[in-house]
Amino acid sequence: MFKATLKVIALSITASTLLAGAASAQTTLRVQTHQGQSSSYGEAIKKFVDSVGVMSGGDLQIEMFYSSAVVPSAETFDAAANSILDCDMTNGSYQAGKNKAFQFVSDTMGGYDSPLQYQAWVEMGGGREAVNALYAPYNMTFIGAHVGGQESLTSTRPLAGVADLKNWKFRAPPGMASDIFASLGAKPIVMDFSEVITALESGIIDGADASTLGNNLRIGTYDIGKHTNFPGFHSMAADHLACRTDVWEKLSNQHQTIVTTAYQNVAMDLILQTLVDNGEALAKLPEMGVTTYNWPAADRAKFRAAAREQWNVYGGETKEGKAMVGSHVSFMKRIGLIKD
Repeated sequence: MFKATLKVIALSITASTLLAGAASAQTTLRVQTHQGQSSSYGEAIKKFVDSVGVMSGGDLQIEMFYSSAVVPSAETFDAAANSILDCDMTNGSYQAGKNKAFQFVSDTMGGYDSPLQYQAWVEMGGGREAVNALYAPYNMTFIGAHVGGQESLTSTRPLAGVADLKNWKFRAPPGMASDIFASLGAKPIVMDFSEVITALESGIIDGADASTLGNNLRIGTYDIGKHTNFPGFHSMAADHLACRTDVWEKLSNQHQTIVTTAYQNVAMDLILQTLVDNGEALAKLPEMGVTTYNWPAADRAKFRAAAREQWNVYGGETKEGKAMVGSHVSFMKRIGLIKD
């Protein structure tokens, strides 16, 4: 009886030790995104969180903070670098104040025609290496990027090509986008995204650089602006996943592979969802009296030429910027987007 009792106790201790070891082996990554949980981006990110848990058998968990719940969006990168968080899933361009090279992690403006081309640069065109050379001094490692697709403009007046940009007053983000459009005759007005609808209604602006066709429909810009362009060409801002380097390097090879693979699925989910959303929007817009313009190849080429001039201005300020622009241009030539 005594031996049997000892055996039970020993088995209990062993089981407890194994359970404690399993619990202590669990790793949690604290990640912040600026996307809302209910958005199409947020839904794809939720799949990423779930997939990491399932693929790791529960050993690796993602604690996701949506809508920049911990720190303001632009501070996420530094919060991860300084151990307040572990990873940043916002936008590289938020860090352009550090070095304008960060602009080219997110959006070249007028560069790639499709999100697949951008993802090909990341995965097969030297993009990952170029970005990591930029992030390394900040103790951050670039894991990958995700973007749904090209954005479409909203306008209260016709917007059939470059000529229609002359004196076109529109809401624009600060920085390179404003300078590209201004060089083509437009009148960019920097304002918060939340002010777009009111500014369109009041006539303060003629149009807006807002989002993709599907998102523009969802937020209501086409209730006012009855002109748009599709397919888009001017902007495709990619969010990234970047983790503090010491945290990333402590993960096992298996866990790194799980995170990378699950995150690549986020990128593909968003491309597919944006394709569907844009297609559905394209079918609805005629009923709303919205005219859609497909810019001629010559006009797209004019926009890309104007954009390239600004790439050299913004990218030319630092060696890192020159390296980022050089990486993009080299790959664009490789896939035939740039001929010279």
